[in-house]
Amino acid sequence: MRDQATAATSAWHFWIDRGGTFTDIVARSPDGRLLTHKLLSEHPGRYRDAATAGIRELLGLPAGVLIPTGCIAEVRIGTTIATNALLERKGEPVALFITRGFADALRIAWQHRPRIFDRHIQLPEMLYGEVWEVDERIGARGEVIRAPDAEALRRDFGKALERGYRSAAIVFMHGYRHPEHEQLAAQIARQCGFTRISVSHRTSPLIKLISRGDTTVADAYLTPVLRGYVGQVRAELPDTRLLFMQSSGSLAEAAGFRGKDSLLSGPAGGIIGAMRTAAAAGHHRIIAFDMGGT
Repeated sequence: MRDQATAATSAWHFWIDRGGTFTDIVARSPDGRLLTHKLLSEHPGRYRDAATAGIRELLGLPAGVLIPTGCIAEVRIGTTIATNALLERKGEPVALFITRGFADALRIAWQHRPRIFDRHIQLPEMLYGEVWEVDERIGARGEVIRAPDAEALRRDFGKALERGYRSAAIVFMHGYRHPEHEQLAAQIARQCGFTRISVSHRTSPLIKLISRGDTTVADAYLTPVLRGYVGQVRAELPDTRLLFMQSSGSLAEAAGFRGKDSLLSGPAGGIIGAMRTAAAAGHHRIIAFDMGGT
């Protein structure tokens, strides 16, 4: 244990906020010095990724030189990649597969009317592109009312692939508690060639169909974008412990960082930092202000 602690303190630590406009880095060197660095998040002429470019600059490495990951103990990153992808509608096109009879359930949603006298209601744009109804049903107590037809599922997944979809959201009635039909659909989707499959019983095991469905669709929409970024960072830091800030303020290993947990990844770090700083100074009631460039 002492050897591990010595190795951790004799190596670099990096804490990075990868925002939409700027990327801010705080680093602790092996000799205990704290260093800060700031650079544009997007600068195609100079670097591919701001986080790894900042690490390279703090280590004094020229562009293009491999980062010696043996000298880095850990990298922690908070990012607004998924947040901006959602706001700008730049996620992965999603095909929604839902129990027959509920094709428009997520569109109807809760029917909230915050402006009850508006004559022209502007509904939010849905994150999924098209809906396929699956002829299946499990009752609330787990009784199989209608088993899904595997061949029909194959045909529907094939049609979705032909229309350009590679990300699927699977949301079945009572799937949160009885996931057998969702598991079968996910297996067939994987066999057909979908590269991203979000199933509601794993993504958001909640009793309410609307909230469970919305979260599953958001996960299918954002995770491919997120995985692309995580893979890009991992390629430059192959053997480094890499952690990402989640919306909850907790940290996730790079392999387990998912779209549904990333929407507040950037702001969460600021809240945690403000709380810890205030507590260290003896203040327990504070107002924190976080203004990003975007």
